[in-house]
Amino acid sequence: MLTGRKNLAKTSGHPGKTQKLNYFLIDRLWYIVDLPGYGYAKISKAQRQKWQRMIQDYILRREQLLYIFLLIDGRIPPQAIDMEFITWLGISKIPFVIVFTKNDKPPKSQSTRDAFEAKMMESWKAMPPRFVTCARNGLGKEPILTFIEQNNNEIAYLQDQVT
Repeated sequence: MLTGRKNLAKTSGHPGKTQKLNYFLIDRLWYIVDLPGYGYAKISKAQRQKWQRMIQDYILRREQLLYIFLLIDGRIPPQAIDMEFITWLGISKIPFVIVFTKNDKPPKSQSTRDAFEAKMMESWKAMPPRFVTCARNGLGKEPILTFIEQNNNEIAYLQDQVT
């Protein structure tokens, strides 16, 4: 959705399509890195642990990482696995953004987002940045791209100040 290139990243109706780190260079300036999901793929416990190590190693060691864009299915209530990952990101001091996906049914998805935010506020002082998206109609594309551009510009400015 963000790039306007429908077949850029492989997708599937079943979780687990992404099985490695996939790098996408955008405008020859910055990268989107697609990581395997951490939840619902039908894979062995050993494979799940391997993916978890790969994801954690990447997140913890990637010096240029600005944000994790955590994709949350906007159709389902808060899941324990999502909350565990969010807690790990917080403990690890990893900046993240929540992207609620599949929001093509506004009233239902709003109540799901409200429930998710209420669950987060049980242990968080403030919510991270959030975006509501729907790949089918492009909802949320421009706000996310603006957010990325602003953060990239801020980093570029700070790097210029150092040199």
